[in-house]
Amino acid sequence: MAKKSRKMQEALEKVDTSKAYSVEDAVALAKETSIANFDATLEVAYRLNVDPKKADQQIRGAVVLPNGTGKTQTVLVFAKGDKAQEAEAAGADYVGEGELADRIQQGWFDFDVVIATPDMMAQVGKLGRVLGPKGLMPNPKTGTVTMDVAKAVEEVKAGRVTYRVDQNGNIHAPIGKVSFDDNQLIENFKTVQDVIEKAKPSAAKGTYMKNITITPTFGPGIHVDPASF
Repeated sequence: MAKKSRKMQEALEKVDTSKAYSVEDAVALAKETSIANFDATLEVAYRLNVDPKKADQQIRGAVVLPNGTGKTQTVLVFAKGDKAQEAEAAGADYVGEGELADRIQQGWFDFDVVIATPDMMAQVGKLGRVLGPKGLMPNPKTGTVTMDVAKAVEEVKAGRVTYRVDQNGNIHAPIGKVSFDDNQLIENFKTVQDVIEKAKPSAAKGTYMKNITITPTFGPGIHVDPASF
């Protein structure tokens, strides 16, 4: 087992691992125990009582955080004609067609989000092997395959995050930076919480949310008490 650093040991001493904190206390403690020497991200992690292997229990989508993520997202849009102009006007960083696909095939990945109009998916689909493993493949469920490219770009720039349940039934989503004030982080958390609650599959039985944890990029996880909200 890797030896924990002195800073991590000191941070762990501040956390009662047998306790589930209120969301207010969890946010404050996560900020206090962040040991990164940069403006770290706080993330919420859910362990859900779902079976992702079943099609009716897969959870995936996107949500716009009211206070943003604290990160500037670089957006690439596959579109042509008027839709390309709309994407550019909305603030997309890269807009194009085949020439962008060729650059990506050659190993270029200087972007965080890919958006495409439906008519471009025949070209974009060929990039599945390189975009898919990086979580960059456009998908209608996350709002990244759409004719309303302007809205999609604006939402990403404003702080839209995507979420997807993994093979173990976990979902991870950022809720902001350590530099955010507590109320901003709590509001972002509650926005994500509301979306995940509403995404509960009808086929899921028993306790839906088995565990909720708020964690800084470098620091201990803080368990959140669902009863606190």
